[in-house]
Amino acid sequence: MRLAAIGPPLFLLPPAMPAKPTATPAPVAAALPAAGAARAIKKRQPHKRQLILDEAAHLFKERGFGNSSMRDLGARVGLDAASMYNHIRSKDEILDTICFQVSNTYIAQLLEVEQMAGPYLEKITELLRRHVRLMTTSGAAVSVANNEWKALTEPRLTEFKEARKRYEKGFAALIEQGIAAGELQPVNVSVALFTLLSAVRWVELWYRPGRSLSAAELEADLITMLLDGLKKPTA
Repeated sequence: MRLAAIGPPLFLLPPAMPAKPTATPAPVAAALPAAGAARAIKKRQPHKRQLILDEAAHLFKERGFGNSSMRDLGARVGLDAASMYNHIRSKDEILDTICFQVSNTYIAQLLEVEQMAGPYLEKITELLRRHVRLMTTSGAAVSVANNEWKALTEPRLTEFKEARKRYEKGFAALIEQGIAAGELQPVNVSVALFTLLSAVRWVELWYRPGRSLSAAELEADLITMLLDGLKKPTA
């Protein structure tokens, strides 16, 4: 699953973790002045911009957003800090883009699953499978969206939190409807939701291509362990 292009703020990830003190942001060069911004945007190369975003995701995952600088990022992509602004306005823009690419992808997946025909258990299974798949294919970006979103600036911070709520509510609605339809155990919906989301939180930190377990095998094992307990036994 490729990340969706950045668009309207909509998404969610595992349940929000308790707030932690944030590190003091590393000094970064100021964003381009308005007069030069338009000229710089014209010079942006899509492939170079995406390379910067991909490397930024790995850098932010390893060091944290506050402890990463544009100079650090430039060294990774072979550009000096000044040249970076031909492709990116600021470090804040990079974080915003990464977080909302992830959130938009999760929301798009939710909307697709909501429109699927079939039993609710199948819908929940498919949504959880896609949730895990994004972690195995875009782990660094998902990690940044999970752990660095608090550094977003307003109004995007509020929009991101609303996106989380939208995803949680949509996922919870599928569980609630499955219970009402008699397909799932009559458990507390919130307990079921956050158990599922919390149980897969570690995937983006642990999984690496080349491990003895393939991404497909990981998905299958998680689905079996997490949803067999939710499934209502057949008579």
